[in-house]
Amino acid sequence: MSNISNKKIHSKPRRKNTYESKNYLGNLLSNKILPLPWSFWPKEGRLIMGLIAFWSISGIFILGSASWWVAIREMGEGAYYIKRQLIWLIASWSIFYLAININLKNWLKLSGPCLFIGMVLIASTSFFGSTVNGSTRWLIIGPVQIQPSELIKPFIILQSAKLFGQWERINSEKKIFWLTIFASIILLIIKQPNLSTAALIGILLWMIALASGINFRYLFNTAISGFLIGATSIFFNAYQQSRVMSFIDPWKDPQGSGYQLIQSLYAIGSGGLFGEGYGLSMQKLQYLPYRSTDFIFAVFAEEFGFFGSILLLLFLLVVAYLTLKISLNCRNNYSKLISMGSGTILVGQSIMHIAVSSGAMPTTGLPFPMISYGGNSLISSLLIAALLVRSSIESSELLIKNASNKLLTR
Repeated sequence: MSNISNKKIHSKPRRKNTYESKNYLGNLLSNKILPLPWSFWPKEGRLIMGLIAFWSISGIFILGSASWWVAIREMGEGAYYIKRQLIWLIASWSIFYLAININLKNWLKLSGPCLFIGMVLIASTSFFGSTVNGSTRWLIIGPVQIQPSELIKPFIILQSAKLFGQWERINSEKKIFWLTIFASIILLIIKQPNLSTAALIGILLWMIALASGINFRYLFNTAISGFLIGATSIFFNAYQQSRVMSFIDPWKDPQGSGYQLIQSLYAIGSGGLFGEGYGLSMQKLQYLPYRSTDFIFAVFAEEFGFFGSILLLLFLLVVAYLTLKISLNCRNNYSKLISMGSGTILVGQSIMHIAVSSGAMPTTGLPFPMISYGGNSLISSLLIAALLVRSSIESSELLIKNASNKLLTR
């Protein structure tokens, strides 16, 4: 009887120790892979991480439907663009993983040099760039096409957060220097010409400055100046003029400048309430240009209809809400502004892409983040998403300390 009681006494501690050992190893493994064990992540960080993963994986399926027919026709293999995008996706997620493990302070140290490198690359497109559809945006280095105006976006977020986050504490010379750099980058992008990306970067800088608390009068004057610069660019650039005119009345030249928008509107209208079904878009077969890049939303709208489009907009609304929550939870100005800038690019660029496809904005070459085909856009978007996730992780400083203490006491 005593032996039985001893076994009962000793059985529970053994199970408890085994459970604790597994839990300890799980936390230790999580701590090695992630910058913070998953269970200690803020809920906003976990949600945004899940949404980003869903966004990027869904993008492969949407791209697959949009590109399959044209890949068979042009490349002789339906999965041609999907395979290439998957390679870029793996590379982009590797960069994402490295980015969330790097402290934002270290990212801010890198932002200035990387911004200058990006500026030099943008300037070099005027001399060595490849021209496509009247715009010189790409540098060809061996088998790889680099679009510096896409890759520079994360570093503009970082450097503008660094500038506006300490606006009241820095001298006028430093303010003028960095504002001149930002203005030069925007003007160089306009020169390509790439007015949509220049406008997006201008909106990004404006939003970060607004979030930092800069006097609204200065911001209003800056917005007016930006509008005038954009209008001047359109006035002197026939390529952009045709885009604006086709936006105002695409049926005036249905086989020329208005063709893209008309076919996009046909695709969106054909979707009806619930869409034609995945893979069943007709406009992507031989009518809609740039179906895998600048007008991929039109293919999505045709296949998933009004209901699917509303769900996509609600998805973007949730991302915007979580971005705001992360920003409010941040413990310093830098991380707050970085999270706001990241959300502005991810959500703002998506809305602009949808607006172009639906005729609410002039036709421009603006990809849908993590959905449109292209490695440069994918790398830039996931690096920006990583900065947003890192901002959330760093808002949980007390949780990090608690997690460390718990792991050390076991």
